[in-house]
Amino acid sequence: MNNEKTLIAQRLERLREVMSREGLCAFIFPTSDSHQSEYTAGHWKGREFISGFNGSAGTAVVTMTSAALWTDSRYFIAAAQQLEGTEFQLMKEKVDGTPTIPQWLHSQPLGSTEVGIDGICSSVSEVKDLIGNLRHEGGLTLRTNFDPLRQIWPDRPPLPDSPVERFPVEWAGETCGSKLKRIRQALRRQHADGMLMARLDDIAWTLNLRGADVHCNPVFVSYLLVTSTGATLYINQAKLPPDIVAYLRAEGVETDDYANVKTGLKNYFEQSILMDPDEVNYTLYNTLRQYNPGTRSSVQIIEETSPVPAMKAVKTEAEQEGFRQAMLADGIAMVELLRWLDEEADVENQTELSVCRKLEGLRAVQKGYRGLSFDTISAYADHGAIVHYEPTPETDKPLQRRGLLLLDSGGHYTAGTTDITRTIALGPLTEEERRVYTLVLKGHLRLQNLRFPDGAAGTQLDAIARSPLWAEGLNYLHGTGHGVGCRLCVHEGPHQIRMEWRPAPLHAGMTVTDEPGIYLEGRFGVRIENTLLVVPSPVPNASQAVRQFLCFEPLTLCPIDLRPVLPELLTDEERSWLDQYHAKVCERLSPHLSAESRRWLKAACGPITHNE
Repeated sequence: MNNEKTLIAQRLERLREVMSREGLCAFIFPTSDSHQSEYTAGHWKGREFISGFNGSAGTAVVTMTSAALWTDSRYFIAAAQQLEGTEFQLMKEKVDGTPTIPQWLHSQPLGSTEVGIDGICSSVSEVKDLIGNLRHEGGLTLRTNFDPLRQIWPDRPPLPDSPVERFPVEWAGETCGSKLKRIRQALRRQHADGMLMARLDDIAWTLNLRGADVHCNPVFVSYLLVTSTGATLYINQAKLPPDIVAYLRAEGVETDDYANVKTGLKNYFEQSILMDPDEVNYTLYNTLRQYNPGTRSSVQIIEETSPVPAMKAVKTEAEQEGFRQAMLADGIAMVELLRWLDEEADVENQTELSVCRKLEGLRAVQKGYRGLSFDTISAYADHGAIVHYEPTPETDKPLQRRGLLLLDSGGHYTAGTTDITRTIALGPLTEEERRVYTLVLKGHLRLQNLRFPDGAAGTQLDAIARSPLWAEGLNYLHGTGHGVGCRLCVHEGPHQIRMEWRPAPLHAGMTVTDEPGIYLEGRFGVRIENTLLVVPSPVPNASQAVRQFLCFEPLTLCPIDLRPVLPELLTDEERSWLDQYHAKVCERLSPHLSAESRRWLKAACGPITHNE
């Protein structure tokens, strides 16, 4: 650990030497890559390289005399631990008193006025906001055409080069050609002749292709330039087998080298192009904005939201069936794991990491398994209060026959992706642990059982899940739910269920998680999560309804641990739903289990009244 802190200090020293030569008073390292991805390939992990913090969200800022890192509530505890012993000061986003990056820079002794950021790893909207805020806070300017990592990171990983494969149309439910046609229709409604697609999961979905360039995310590094009559995929062409090239050409998609995307933009022949300012990086935007095509008029850049995420979010019937197949396989693995913990494992000789290995082994033997959808969160006792804790050999905690184990995990399968959290009683619990567990379960059930009008936004639903917790003076700072990709990224938008305003509407066919939680630092954490499908809901007096109503169908198939529940806190409706859900889980999974596992599952899925 001390060696890591020494490396961070050496990297900061080299960075400041480069900054001094370039006349920069500060440099900003975002988490994102050139495609605004949540999870990035090693080549783009510059923020982690310079700070040592490895969470999926955060921004590091370094001046000639100080350093700070901004991150959200999921990582407050983990970031404090990882930054300890370095120059970096932890800045807790959305906490009263935490300055913004421009405000903090304005408070520092800078010496010059030019701040740096790599424009190719920063979105258009982020850079524009930063330019305005830096100017407002003290007359600072922003330079976007410099990457110091090229000089201070000698063993920087190269761009990934994993091969690309087909995602068959029978699992996608729609051809690539049909998707491109719908995209062009949407672009015409936005008065655009074409668009630059930069989000990796959008490109994979559009082309019905999958890759392995990003850990746990089946995507491939590329850009897709769509015009009114064609499309070009900019990618390392060595990653494309001949059959994929032929397939793309048959779908009207040409290929070119990844590095040639700037040339492609300069040769763009249409009058207008849509560039989503939240998805396209500033360097490519600036390339087209500043390019003077000579005798013809400049291309009009339309800065509007890409139509693709909203299309991708509504799953076809084939995709919905793929999710059900994936959930069945995943449920089998989860039941085997839970039974093992209860009946076979010598728990006192198990650790957080050994549980991770056991679960991955059980998933690996399931039909269609293609890998983890994210690194497993196996968090025992006080580690459960670290929202996105991932055990390492240094932090691996032994289990005991008491307290709670929070297990958040998921897998990719041939035609679907899973995301599930169960908080498991390993033995006797305190009254506080049982009460908090039951309140989290009530929040989960409040959202699960909600009926709501088509087009409602997730923010409007968020308070429903929090209400039992708010009534007890409890809250959590992460979102309540996110979309899940179809053998794509486990976090998918544009819809979310969270306190912060997100206007994206909910429609039938969308997937979304339901995962409230409570985290008591130094003691324990509880989270319960199912993946849900938004489906039409019958309503009383349907003839008087002004619009369609929706509800949630649980896709996840796994018992919810009833042993921690305080039944007297549940309503009759909540008890009834648990009994019905567990009956469904037992019915769907039992035919695929051994006799021992069927017996265990039947007991685990017994009526909630048996727990009184």
